[in-house]
Amino acid sequence: MTINAVRYAFAGLALAALVTASPMASAESVTFNVALSGANEVPPVETGGQGKAVVTYDTVTKQLTWEIHFKGLTGDATVAHFHGPAGPKENAKVLVMIGKAPASPAKGSATLTDEQAADLLAGRWYINIHTDKNRPGEIRGQVVKGK
Repeated sequence: MTINAVRYAFAGLALAALVTASPMASAESVTFNVALSGANEVPPVETGGQGKAVVTYDTVTKQLTWEIHFKGLTGDATVAHFHGPAGPKENAKVLVMIGKAPASPAKGSATLTDEQAADLLAGRWYINIHTDKNRPGEIRGQVVKGK
């Protein structure tokens, strides 16, 4: 009877460990680094503007967060977006609004669809910051996984 009690106790502990191991245990936060420049625009733009961004995606909550720093633009930023799906030499539609007349640092968040998340994780998104002088975009950067 004592051996059975020990077996049941171990079985109970094992079951408790499985139950308390929630989906959050398998959550993954993916970080992306983005270098923005006029040379990355399609077609390239001559500008002294530059920027960098850190973008994070939570695979469980599907929450995308960002902080984008930029400077040296030909004028105030008029709008900024995430675009995709596209490679570095392709243009694509707007997927997520970063902001109208964004100031540096531009910070925000959005919840992604499964399709958007798949393209983001595949490196097929880019950030574009627009100005009056460069309405199609003054600086751009591909959203790529960080190290």
